[in-house]
Amino acid sequence: MAGTERTFAIIKPDAVAAGNAGKIISRIEESGLAIIAMKKMRLTEGQAQGFYAVHKERPFFGDLVKFMTEGPVVALILEGEGAIGRWRDLMGPTNSEEAPAGTIRGDFGTSIERNASHGSDAPETALLETNYFFNAMEIVVQSEAL
Repeated sequence: MAGTERTFAIIKPDAVAAGNAGKIISRIEESGLAIIAMKKMRLTEGQAQGFYAVHKERPFFGDLVKFMTEGPVVALILEGEGAIGRWRDLMGPTNSEEAPAGTIRGDFGTSIERNASHGSDAPETALLETNYFFNAMEIVVQSEAL
């Protein structure tokens, strides 16, 4: 068992523009994952480049940065038992064309790039990514939630 974990999630510009952010948030909550931080924002080019710096040498980097800055995103921190794996399962495979119906990417994505959502792949990246977008004052500890 993975234990209680935190993971980072983004609802990408394609899903926000299509009006699907609320549906995705509902699925997160229905899955039993707690949303302990959330904000809607528009990434600058520099913010997107910094966040995706791991892909800087990849041929798709420029297109990815352009896509992620084309409209607002919703950034979230999710918490729960095995949160990283559970969120990744809920999202489905990276390529929306291969993602089954019932997954976020299968239902709301359209391609490998325009795949509606992002999620951390490991505890180390989850920590790095949550710290990139949120400060400690923006996180609601579950025991403090009403």
